[in-house]
Amino acid sequence: MILLFNKEVSVNVIGRIERALKCVRRTGACRSAEAGYTLMELLVVLAILGLLAAVATPMVLHYLDSAKVSTAKTEVSNLAAGLDLFKYDVGRYPTSQEGLQALVSAPEGVDNWNGPYIKKTTKLNDPWGHPYNYRYPGTHAEFDLFSYGAHPDTTKNDEKPPIANW
Repeated sequence: MILLFNKEVSVNVIGRIERALKCVRRTGACRSAEAGYTLMELLVVLAILGLLAAVATPMVLHYLDSAKVSTAKTEVSNLAAGLDLFKYDVGRYPTSQEGLQALVSAPEGVDNWNGPYIKKTTKLNDPWGHPYNYRYPGTHAEFDLFSYGAHPDTTKNDEKPPIANW
């Protein structure tokens, strides 16, 4: 018990002081139920979270973009395998006019078509939603199968596209 020499201190204040002292003795520090975070503390936390988001966002976007390129390369390999199966059954690759649609449905006048050679027609588009480019006969291989990625109109010159079967 605390002895106070000033008689004007109310019993309520003495009770608060005793509770605070018990709390400090037990845990080293205590906050009352009314205590909260200051505006400055909240602003510091928000600033730290903002910095973390600013650093992490470009890294996540880079991984997303590289994942789309990897997916497109895998799909080109799968489509090339489907074209090889088409050639095995029909005796030739689809013409440029027949295109990749020949892997899904039989072209006019083609015998021995045992397709479909791919399961989903959505595989005919790259991860950016553009159709894959198919050319037979190819200029780089027996057939050319490629995609220009996210920007299909920017690199249509003689340089190799980012996703190709050659």
